[in-house]
Amino acid sequence: MKYMTVLEASKKWGISDRRVRFLCSQGRIRGIIQQGRRYLIPDGTEKPYDERIRRSHGS
Repeated sequence: MKYMTVLEASKKWGISDRRVRFLCSQGRIRGIIQQGRRYLIPDGTEKPYDERIRRSHGS
């Protein structure tokens, strides 16, 4: 299986590397491997949904 680094994931998903590290530390990205302070993310992993964004219920 191929893995990408935090920096590669941040470029691919258009978010900061700090945000990717936070998502990894919170268990929001499936299949990661942690090696010390380093995270390896499976290459085909989709960007997790951002729970900080509220969706309006259109009225």
